[in-house]
Amino acid sequence: MDKITQSMKYRYALVQYALKHGVRAASRRYEKGRSYIYFWLKRFDGEMRSLGLRSRRPHHHPSEQTPEEIELILRYYRHHQGLGLLEFWFKRREVGYTRHYVSLYRAMQRNGLTKHKANKKTKHQVKPYEAMNIRGEGCKLTSSTF
Repeated sequence: MDKITQSMKYRYALVQYALKHGVRAASRRYEKGRSYIYFWLKRFDGEMRSLGLRSRRPHHHPSEQTPEEIELILRYYRHHQGLGLLEFWFKRREVGYTRHYVSLYRAMQRNGLTKHKANKKTKHQVKPYEAMNIRGEGCKLTSSTF
């Protein structure tokens, strides 16, 4: 995090006020809950950069597919590309694959093994028309219109 943002400056002022006058006074002045102020006080280490937002991305996923499982999927798919997803999943279950078929599909998507169907809708084609040279040229008047 190399930029100091306006929100970081705001939080810095809030924390400084809370340290000087107390959390209750800072809560009233800045119209923020005490739990919000305690959260930023706990994170504050003396620098404004410590009051920046951090990533919420997890460091690991405990139930993600193992590299061995992915390798089995890739190896089996090379030899059986014509199978549908459900049939492919059943064949994998016979060998010992224990995951749900949606997990299999997502793993295949991540590795570029799924084929996307093209949209069958055709685009609307604009038909050419002749521009009118004389006013009222486009409408046809018959005797029944009078």
